[in-house]
Amino acid sequence: MLKGVKAVVDLGIAPGGWSQVVRRKVPQSAVVGIDLLPTDPIDGVTILQMDFMNDDAPDRLKEALGGDADLVLSDMAANTVGHQQTDHLRTMALVEAGLLFATEVLRPGGTYVAKVLAGGADNQLVAEMKRHFATVKHAKPPASRKDSSEWYVIAQGFKGRESDKGSGWAGPAEGP
Repeated sequence: MLKGVKAVVDLGIAPGGWSQVVRRKVPQSAVVGIDLLPTDPIDGVTILQMDFMNDDAPDRLKEALGGDADLVLSDMAANTVGHQQTDHLRTMALVEAGLLFATEVLRPGGTYVAKVLAGGADNQLVAEMKRHFATVKHAKPPASRKDSSEWYVIAQGFKGRESDKGSGWAGPAEGP
């Protein structure tokens, strides 16, 4: 996944593990991260402390990156309220927002990786990802606790921006 990667955006960077791995494996890459929580500085990583859902956040990330990305990582999760369905829906809204951002910033061939909860991405979201990426898979890393509801959806082979193709795609459908 990191082969040939030159520019990475880390959504939900705190505490910084993914960005540290990227910097270790691909030290020449540009990495920009964002999180509501304070994050200790990471050598070679630009960190924005702000809400990704803020209207200015996508433009600030693009500006800090200085061009298109090869990889968008999203470890964002909504603050939980203890109601599993509500927590899942709130986190999936962040995954959808991350997907929209990825379609705006990725280079053709790029990858979007997002944390999802309790069973992974729903069929509608997977279908949307398949429209924009060559492959979409779910994975549970070995480091994840067996009892954890965390999974990751990996969308590889970004097909390019729809606006570049002239269809005028406006992003994922709004929820109810």
